[in-house]
Amino acid sequence: MTVEEARRTGIGRLIVESVDLSLYIASAELGGERIILAREDGSILKTRNLQAMKELLAPLADWPSVLRQRSAYDEMCGQSWAAADNTLEVPLDVRGQPAPRREH
Repeated sequence: MTVEEARRTGIGRLIVESVDLSLYIASAELGGERIILAREDGSILKTRNLQAMKELLAPLADWPSVLRQRSAYDEMCGQSWAAADNTLEVPLDVRGQPAPRREH
């Protein structure tokens, strides 16, 4: 589902998942179902920085949004990944915000 298709469906919840240090993937929760968002060409909507993702999701700024990250710490230290959910979710504002001005 594209961002435009999601916008036309009504209001859901946006999830921007931090998959790696610099890889973000967006999905939408609509009616209890999680749907990965896609570009117009059908490829997965992913970016290399959070600001770029916010800009792409700006048409859905009225939706509640979260940034989600899972830690690999438990797995790295030998604990079972199923022992506890260590997912961190923080509120995210996807309104188009200008990039910070850098002065050197």
